[in-house]
Amino acid sequence: MDHWIDNAYTEGVEPNIERADVTNPATGVTTGQVVMAGQATVDQAVASAKAAFPAWRDTSLSKRTQILFRYRELLNERKEELAALITAEHGKVLDDALGEVNRGLEVVEFACGMPNLLKGGYTENASTNVDVHSKRQPLGPVAIISPFNFPAMVPMWFFPVAIAAGNTVVIKPSEKDPSAVNWEAELWKEAGLPDGVFNVVHGGKPAVDALLEHDDIKAVSFVGSTPIAKYVYETATAHGKRVQALGGAKNHMLVLPDADLDMVADNAINAGFGSAGERCMAISALVAVGDIADELVEKIAERARNLRTGDGTRGTDMGPLVTSEHRDKVAGYIDAGEREGATVVVDGRDGDFDADGNGYFVGPTLFDHVTPEMTIYKEEIFGPVLSVLRVDTYEEGLELSNANPYGNGTAIFTNDGGAARRFENEVEVGMIGINVPIPVPMAYYSFGGWKNSLFGDTHAHGAEGVHFFTRGKAVTTRWSDPSHGGINLGFPQNQ
Repeated sequence: MDHWIDNAYTEGVEPNIERADVTNPATGVTTGQVVMAGQATVDQAVASAKAAFPAWRDTSLSKRTQILFRYRELLNERKEELAALITAEHGKVLDDALGEVNRGLEVVEFACGMPNLLKGGYTENASTNVDVHSKRQPLGPVAIISPFNFPAMVPMWFFPVAIAAGNTVVIKPSEKDPSAVNWEAELWKEAGLPDGVFNVVHGGKPAVDALLEHDDIKAVSFVGSTPIAKYVYETATAHGKRVQALGGAKNHMLVLPDADLDMVADNAINAGFGSAGERCMAISALVAVGDIADELVEKIAERARNLRTGDGTRGTDMGPLVTSEHRDKVAGYIDAGEREGATVVVDGRDGDFDADGNGYFVGPTLFDHVTPEMTIYKEEIFGPVLSVLRVDTYEEGLELSNANPYGNGTAIFTNDGGAARRFENEVEVGMIGINVPIPVPMAYYSFGGWKNSLFGDTHAHGAEGVHFFTRGKAVTTRWSDPSHGGINLGFPQNQ
């Protein structure tokens, strides 16, 4: 699998081409290889984006929008193709993969409204015979570094907005599941996007560093783990770029005693084990308030035991983890939880998995009696492991969430509107669900967390995304005016 530069595939210009295996995680079978970029190929891609920028910046909003609409139609018509590629390389079940594509499609649709989103302001006669107007203009070539867990949706959080606003793009997807972004590149060409506006380079840390340090890259959008998000933010800002780096999470679900426990159990399963827990918005810590924990844990356990784990193309409920190394890491967390004294209610380390070959499976795992000192609570597991903590009061539950170093998403389940409103005000996270377990905002709102879940001050898509990919100008205008007042070296004053 090659890079995509100037609307064509290329192996790049590295003197010694390196490749990495791409594997189907449901079977453990290597299905292909991806070319890995170094500095030279990144330079080639950025040069393409730089050369394409002036013409794309000056392309009318009407023409840009026409291409966006065409891309949207092509994507909607062929989204099942993209979902199949995601399942083949990431492992998530087909329904989940299609859901990912549909959520990315919402951002494309949002970006189709860019003419309205880029409107500036105008003030006539702000001073005598002086008018003032504002405008927002694109930055230039921008970089997107996206993770393995959402190989289609996360890039679509950024590139439709960036392109519609007039920027050009160099994207480095995860080398674990690179086909989705290449497929999207081909679709852009079919939609009529000019050469050099959308470029793809594959690779590891050398390619990332080359983008972070490149003089011609004006902004970087990143999603991944917190340590890498911090590294991306510090490195790119040190090289003069604006950065939005979305990091990890430890999302809490606070369950009050008046909640419908059957609804809570269903949603805990959906939010804890969907996509095998490989979501930055997954619920990994369920906080039960009062005396509901025994009944709630029993309901969740019953549902978890009935989930079918296996190959995502076989109509299963949950697929594999992305690599054997990650599978072993998640299993190690389960070992640690048991060793540190948590109660293993449902154990996913061994099971009857519906797949051929040697896939990378961990089944749904449920812990009870978890405490804040335990490793499974403190660290982001990124797997199908749900921990139940027990507290006596709402205040204790709130404090657990607020004391956590992450601040991505959280949820409260209750029938008490006053408690929900209080929680919405007091919890220190970026995205909140009230009886909604995975509160991913619509595309016209912004996605992003607080604390160690975000480095930079700008969230993804929505109005903040438009602001991130543009910069403002204020223009003050005066035409011929015989009463301009002559020479005056004082500071200009409005009159």
